[in-house]
Amino acid sequence: MKTSFYTLVSAVFFIASGFMLATSTSWKIDEKKYNVSFSAEEADGVIKGLKSTIVFDENNLEGSSFKASLDVNTINTGNGMKNKHAKAEKWLNAEKYPTINFTSTHVSKAGNSYNAKGKLTVKGITKEINLLFTFTKKGKTGIFKGSFTIKGQDYSITEDGIGDNIKITIDVPVKQ
Repeated sequence: MKTSFYTLVSAVFFIASGFMLATSTSWKIDEKKYNVSFSAEEADGVIKGLKSTIVFDENNLEGSSFKASLDVNTINTGNGMKNKHAKAEKWLNAEKYPTINFTSTHVSKAGNSYNAKGKLTVKGITKEINLLFTFTKKGKTGIFKGSFTIKGQDYSITEDGIGDNIKITIDVPVKQ
């Protein structure tokens, strides 16, 4: 009787360990090499302070997810006055809304790429977006590359037509 009990417990642990191996992989960003840039009519630049939780496996997209934030106070257009304007109340209002946040709700295959559908929050306003990206894996490292475009007026960050379309591009090296 004891032998069959131990056999059953061992089988349960063996099966459970198989499920654990099938779960998606967690990735950490290479904080020195990532790039998040933006391009708008009046300003181009980069934004730093990326913090993320990335769980991604090409073979387990249902178990994959992305959660990321950027520090608005790190915005850099290469022009001090433009940086100040970008952080001001009329634009990103860095004092009241210090982060830009993205949380995926669904990850799927999109041709040769992937689509992370999710919620983007800018200036306290949340909208659903599709972030199309590629992922190239080399052993225990990889790189996510993608882009999406938002309309500035959707997030109350436009003035006189400036920022009607803001393209955000990501280039994020990761490691397990």
